[in-house]
Amino acid sequence: MTSRTLVSEMDTSADEAVVAYHERSKHHFHRYAAALGYMDWATQPDPFRRYAGADLVRLPLPKLGRPLPYWQLYVSASVPPMPLSLASVSLFFRYALSLTAWKQSGDTKWPLRVNPSSGNLHPTEGYALLPEIEQIGATPALYHYAPREHALERRAVLNAARWSELTEYFGEGSFPEGSFLVGLSSVQWREAWKYGERAFRYCQHDVGHALASLRIAAAALGWTLVLQGNVSDATLANLLGLDRDEDFAAAEREEADLLAVISPNVAVADITAAPLMKSTPLTAHGSDVLWQGRANTLSPANSVAWPAIDTVTQAIRSCASTPIKEDFAGFPSADALLVTPNSGYIGEAERTAERAIIGRRSAVAMDGATAISRATFFRMLGRLMPTKENQAMPWDALSWRSRIHLGLFVHRVDGLVPGIYALIRDPLKVETLKRVMHADFSWQRVPDCPSGLPLYLLQKGDCRTLASTVSCGQNIAADGAFSLAMLADYMDSLATYGASFYRNLFWEAGMIGQVLYLEAEAAGIGATGIGCYFDDPVHTAFGIETREWQSFYHFTVGSPVDDNRLTTLPAYDLEEE
Repeated sequence: MTSRTLVSEMDTSADEAVVAYHERSKHHFHRYAAALGYMDWATQPDPFRRYAGADLVRLPLPKLGRPLPYWQLYVSASVPPMPLSLASVSLFFRYALSLTAWKQSGDTKWPLRVNPSSGNLHPTEGYALLPEIEQIGATPALYHYAPREHALERRAVLNAARWSELTEYFGEGSFPEGSFLVGLSSVQWREAWKYGERAFRYCQHDVGHALASLRIAAAALGWTLVLQGNVSDATLANLLGLDRDEDFAAAEREEADLLAVISPNVAVADITAAPLMKSTPLTAHGSDVLWQGRANTLSPANSVAWPAIDTVTQAIRSCASTPIKEDFAGFPSADALLVTPNSGYIGEAERTAERAIIGRRSAVAMDGATAISRATFFRMLGRLMPTKENQAMPWDALSWRSRIHLGLFVHRVDGLVPGIYALIRDPLKVETLKRVMHADFSWQRVPDCPSGLPLYLLQKGDCRTLASTVSCGQNIAADGAFSLAMLADYMDSLATYGASFYRNLFWEAGMIGQVLYLEAEAAGIGATGIGCYFDDPVHTAFGIETREWQSFYHFTVGSPVDDNRLTTLPAYDLEEE
């Protein structure tokens, strides 16, 4: 979005601006957050960013059919790391950010992707800083991933000195041979076009989904991924070329979101302690860096201003800081969470990692009848838990203790009474949530669930109407096996980490959603994220009266109902099945 005069919140502190935005972007029974109120098709943004004039490096389409079992994604030591090459980079992006299919209805056709997006609008853009790799580039370079073409656009060519300078910022021994960097950014206008002021939230959900997708893709190749939380937004924007006015002109700008290190051959612990990146521009706009390409314009016009989005964006732009390092003592072991890690999945021949990753879809309706087994339910929740020493994928990508906890509406799980449940993803927060929720909640540990799974029955009873009502009246929240609200430890997070951590809460929520998507796919059912919910009525449903805790995302899991009016087409014309 273009720069505009900011509203009065800019005169307050960053934390106050974040809190003010969160309040004004809530949906209420009597009103929704500010939005246009209709679909302005004349200004619908292009879902594909391209850089005209940049060299296009085509990635060979990997032949589908890799036999890696789905459960092995979560046992990283069991997957031999692939060497960094044209083939492995292609497979990484195929699993992380590529197209998965095209849908068609009449003359209208639209793509689906590995990483889901609210409204299928896809504000998230992916970048990679790669070393010299045969058949990709003879020198290190910055690339933009083009999902429609499954190709890399070479945005900047770095000489050897620049690459050494960049990797040295991670400290001796902290940037292993064969490692590379990935970055994500957001074109906020893509979401604001439809959703108005609430769009900032949806952009950050999407970043979280994409971050989990990147981590899962890395796991499938035997690689590690660690989020670098100590890089300022200004440094990241410079590193990804997003601050280059001459390359954007009238094109919609991108907001720098995050940077992660991917390594094919070291343990996570060896790259989590990367020191602060220096303030010196890493890809300075000088003669030793050759820049290529100019961004395409996504909409013919952008006449609607949403100053509240600009305000919160400015508030969360972070300065570089000391990396977060927290103790994960007290978290359960993997064995205590998943007694039978591969139970509850569909047939042996079908439950491959690739099938779950490429086959992921967002359900548009649930059948309102199908139940799931307790084993499936417990395993899904177990996958959402960090573990001792922070070794559970994808949570090993994050350095902070869990800040998102789940309020569950259980409808159809064999052997479990319907009702409201809670999954507390940080053992230290159980007593806190007991104090802030309804005093008459029972907090009964669920019998027969894995010993390490902190799952509690709060209140028995049919909660389908409640689940639907608080999710903007959407039946899909009641018609699945279960749905949930993601409750964030909100004000304490801002006080502990600063205003910029506001978006991290959405990222963590999006990651939870991505794991649920793949878990549902592997179990032969479906799932979908729900960004439209009535914020404060959700809090009332759980008895939360303080602003300290806020709902950040909703989700539903169950048996999907297919729309037979739609035709499914291959993601890529030349794809080998």
